Amino acid sequence: MAEGRIQKVVIAGGGTAGWVAACALAHQFRDLIQITLVESEQIGTVGVGESTIPTIRTFHRLLQIDEREFLRAVAGTFKLSISFENWKREGDRYIHPFGLTGLGTWSCEFHHFWLESLRRGMHSELGDFCLETLASREDKFALTEAQTGGGAQWSTRWTGQSLVPENPEVSYAYHFDAALYAAFMRRKSEGFGLRRVEGKIREVRQHPETGFVTALVMEDGREVEGDLFIDCTGFRGLLIEQTLKTGYEDWNQWLPCDRAVALQTESVGPPVPYTRAIAHQAGWRWHIPLQHRVGCGLIFTNRFMSDDEAAAKLARDAGAPAIRDPWLVPFRTGRRLKAWNKNVVSLGLASGFIEPLESTSIHLALSSVARLLHLFPADGIQPAMVERYNDVSRAEMEHVRDFIILHYHLNQRSEPLWRECREMSLPHSLAERIAQFRERAHAWQGDDELFRLDSWTHCMLGQGVVPSQHHPVTRAIKDQDLRQLFEVIRRPLTRTVAAMPSQQAFIDRYCKADPGVWDLRNRSTVG
Repeated sequence: MAEGRIQKVVIAGGGTAGWVAACALAHQFRDLIQITLVESEQIGTVGVGESTIPTIRTFHRLLQIDEREFLRAVAGTFKLSISFENWKREGDRYIHPFGLTGLGTWSCEFHHFWLESLRRGMHSELGDFCLETLASREDKFALTEAQTGGGAQWSTRWTGQSLVPENPEVSYAYHFDAALYAAFMRRKSEGFGLRRVEGKIREVRQHPETGFVTALVMEDGREVEGDLFIDCTGFRGLLIEQTLKTGYEDWNQWLPCDRAVALQTESVGPPVPYTRAIAHQAGWRWHIPLQHRVGCGLIFTNRFMSDDEAAAKLARDAGAPAIRDPWLVPFRTGRRLKAWNKNVVSLGLASGFIEPLESTSIHLALSSVARLLHLFPADGIQPAMVERYNDVSRAEMEHVRDFIILHYHLNQRSEPLWRECREMSLPHSLAERIAQFRERAHAWQGDDELFRLDSWTHCMLGQGVVPSQHHPVTRAIKDQDLRQLFEVIRRPLTRTVAAMPSQQAFIDRYCKADPGVWDLRNRSTVG
């Protein structure tokens, strides 16, 4: 049964999720609804979300955010890929790029032709045919004059025999300071008329019959009433869990790490255009370069490493002087059984958590906000719409979960944690993907799935999956034609990368932040 018309939306909690939701709702609805965000400056945020994926650019275009203004405000850098180091075994490395790789046909994708070339003794790496991988290898970055942040990776022309790529464009995301990002989105939101209430929430009031949340009661007695509430209170889930007892599905049996220790260090070199994900004996470590500092962190399980050991290891491995003390973030990987329950929609950490191995945390918040906009219950909350929201949210979380499990499972390391991951039972959805790739190099991307076919291909090949066969149509191409195809693909990519400046040079010209945008002495979160 539908509740009444939605006129007041209340967002509980700030941080990245809260202010992204506030900005999107205020921008889209303007004066149609009243939006209030409640947060306390006394409550810190986890704030380790510094790395993103290209979908954020689409979201920013929806909100008409100017890229240069944004990057200057958040001390942002560019990201072309993720460098996975030591995941298959110690000393091994592969790159998961954001762009397209090669050119396929209707019959099969490019990696089948590449596998056929290896069978014939033609040596190359799959990344040789991807602009983002080539630029990552050389720490370069640039945008083409025509690039507006969307569309295809490259344009093509017809030669009379085949499609030839030319004028390739780069697919990219950002690294940024999450505290500065929240502040940036707050300024945008307040410019659209959002009201912010400072203070701690003392009580959550519910309707005595329906159980719907009716108001947040502040410590000083003020009441913030609403029709729809968005829970952005982090892991504690003040509304979705502490009040509504929604329940949580734990994924620890597949993703065994349960803690992170984070650190900020000085920059000791120019920023690279990729996130580093470096496996160690009890988990992995991230390394994210910004304009003014580097964000570092160590993900681990306390079954094989203590908190003190993790902090000491991170300090040793970070490779630069720390600018603040490390801090610990315990977590439970999993999801709320319902992302939307009654009149409460949970976002960000309140809705669940998947460790940031593929930089999906901010994406999942943005995706949830976009989903809420699409299904917004202006005339009352309808069960069918709530069910649709929850079904899509669950499927999205499970898809991301499977992709993260893939990295843990496909390893050849010898430590106890990694042996357990290699031998564990997998979700059927992931086991099916791996089996089909092993049997015939078959990879796919569903209509509503985040990770592209190229992503699955690079990661499975990068972690040592060797397909038994590949598509038979590739056997029909002659050696000379195969070599010519590869050269036609590589030529514009290598030419484009050769003309690119270093990422630092591009940032200096395009979006260099004024040092006044940050104050390292008064930071309470890691950004």
